[in-house]
Amino acid sequence: MALPHTAMLTHRCLRLLTPQPVLLSSLPRWGCRQQAGERGDKRRRKKDREGCSLPVSSWEERLADAATPLWRLPYQEQLQVKYKSLREVLQTLTSRLEELGGGVQECGGLCCPLQPVVPSPIVNGYRNKSTFSVNRGPDGNPKTVGLYVGTGRARNIVCVRTDHMKNIPLQHKQVAQCYEQFIRRSPLGSCILFHEGGHWRELVVRTSQHGHTMAIVTFHPQQLGQEDLAAQKALLKEFFTCGPGAMCALTSLYFQESTMTRCSHEQSPFQLLHGEPHIFEDVLGLKFRISPDAFFQVNTSGAEVLYRAVRELSQADGDTVLLDVCCGTGTIGLSLARHVSKVIGVEVVQKAIEDARWNAAFNGISNCEFHSGKAEAVLPALLSSWEDARPLVAVVNPSRAGIHHRVVQAIRSCRAIRRLLYISCKPEGEAMRNFLELCCPPDPGKKLEGEPFAPVLAVPFDMFPHTAHCELVLLLVR
Repeated sequence: MALPHTAMLTHRCLRLLTPQPVLLSSLPRWGCRQQAGERGDKRRRKKDREGCSLPVSSWEERLADAATPLWRLPYQEQLQVKYKSLREVLQTLTSRLEELGGGVQECGGLCCPLQPVVPSPIVNGYRNKSTFSVNRGPDGNPKTVGLYVGTGRARNIVCVRTDHMKNIPLQHKQVAQCYEQFIRRSPLGSCILFHEGGHWRELVVRTSQHGHTMAIVTFHPQQLGQEDLAAQKALLKEFFTCGPGAMCALTSLYFQESTMTRCSHEQSPFQLLHGEPHIFEDVLGLKFRISPDAFFQVNTSGAEVLYRAVRELSQADGDTVLLDVCCGTGTIGLSLARHVSKVIGVEVVQKAIEDARWNAAFNGISNCEFHSGKAEAVLPALLSSWEDARPLVAVVNPSRAGIHHRVVQAIRSCRAIRRLLYISCKPEGEAMRNFLELCCPPDPGKKLEGEPFAPVLAVPFDMFPHTAHCELVLLLVR
């Protein structure tokens, strides 16, 4: 099928975007204890393949290799590695569709053309959100803030500071080091295993191009009473507003009491200890409000490139209704709102929906409606009664878990949806199941009715430089 403008998409992005490498330097290690001789024996300078010398300890090097396995490669080589990996994903999809009896028109051995990987405008320090764990460090200190090396199954987990992680910005590392300093001064222990007690848990840092910084501290209350909890919150606030942590210039400080690994605002509210309740970001000329647990693409400049491409690939015009599934704070739908007739967004996180509605109102956009709830609960009822004659284009941007089977059923059964953009950060995972369900022949046993979709174009976007991950936009039509 011919795709107007599509052939020029990647070429135009590659021509306009020239990566600007930024070399990250080490941060001072406040309150850091090291094993005797570690600095003299293990610390060394290692030549980076892109031509810069970085001081990297053995533990930091292991962390970088585990979390950002491509960090040693020049950026263009990273893009080639990702392209090869995604080609293998499409080869798998092609063979699986053939096994299911789907009509596959192969293009060079693939079910659809695969465009070159569109590079990220920013290669280093691009993350606007980082999650830091608390656990035992290489020196055995249980109050070390960083990321994990090792596995729970092997019982060899070590928490390592992120000093030389290229994808994490300096501001995030600074907040993490200050948090480590705070909990090391605290008489309360870290919570490594819930049943063994302890209180201090992970730290989430979110930043924006406006210079806003939000820190979210997760705390296990164990058996502490309200008076003791209030005292800990007061100490945390004082540290980050008047003490050594004031250097982080936090615009928002949140505290969440949680007895679970992950806890939503509805399960346990985020308590604002200091500053503004939200941070704000600009994307494609629009201003977006972001709550503590709202989804927002971790690479803001990369997201702008992605959303421009989504607009072009959707071929949406003034008569189109855009269905934005897993819409988060509404970034995709709102960025296309001025070019379509109507936007309908669906998102499970209530606070994100509140942000999306605020974002629409603040930006003067009135043709959007946002529904709060699980997509598998909202979409079937919404689409089963669809009678609008206008073209309906769907954009699906789920987490790595993919979309629920009932969402696939609802989309396939809605005749009005002729064009679908599936955006996946892990296409080899559960997204593959979704691709097959959307494109396989009708299967009454699985309640997969309606005309199947067919993949016609795959466009990868590097939203995560230095890692093995890549965002894939798969265009499906019927």
